[in-house]
Amino acid sequence: MDAGRDILLVEDDELIREATRLTLEQRGYHVRTAADGLTGLALFRERHPDVAVLDIMLPGLNGVSLAGRIREESGVPVLLISARNDPVDVVMGLEAGADDYVTKPFDGPVLVARIRSLLRRAAPAAPAEQPTRSTRLRFGDLEFCPQSLTATRDGKPLALTTTELKLLSEFAAAPGTVLSRDLLLERVWDYAWSGDTRVVDVHVQRLRAKVGRERIETVRGFGYKLRP
Repeated sequence: MDAGRDILLVEDDELIREATRLTLEQRGYHVRTAADGLTGLALFRERHPDVAVLDIMLPGLNGVSLAGRIREESGVPVLLISARNDPVDVVMGLEAGADDYVTKPFDGPVLVARIRSLLRRAAPAAPAEQPTRSTRLRFGDLEFCPQSLTATRDGKPLALTTTELKLLSEFAAAPGTVLSRDLLLERVWDYAWSGDTRVVDVHVQRLRAKVGRERIETVRGFGYKLRP
């Protein structure tokens, strides 16, 4: 259950901030709020929340910069709140390390569904009932262990976010198979509805930078595949 989980909400619009806080608290979340980026960063450092929900347009320290600061210090899931007319800022926020975003105006149930999805992805995998020998999959200089969700390149550990690990797990389970953006949205972001494929593209680019750009191939008009 997600009830009782801590949410950091950073939003400068008082009406949106309070309405969102009430929506989340009605569903059992503990919510701490801030009206600017610097206060939000201080609250984050004071007590790490389970999810950080950040508006992009913030005074003092904008949401993109705040997402980057949080990602430098923690793997806590980050959800951006964006106006519909700032797609460039959304991409910049994802590149800075945010995991997902919602656009204004948004419905409370949509925001809650996105938060729950982030919490599910961030949750540690349940241990298997029958312990099995760890299997490491090798793709050139890349090694991935599905059991421990760890990866190395040239023998050196890779620092991957939860989202990047989920992506790599999907690719490693079907090397050489083209995975569409919609399929990745469904499996990695847990979207039961159509989402913005820019989320997939940005995170694939981030993953490529760590595992090797040639390791994940773009198949134009279809999606991506891991080169075995």
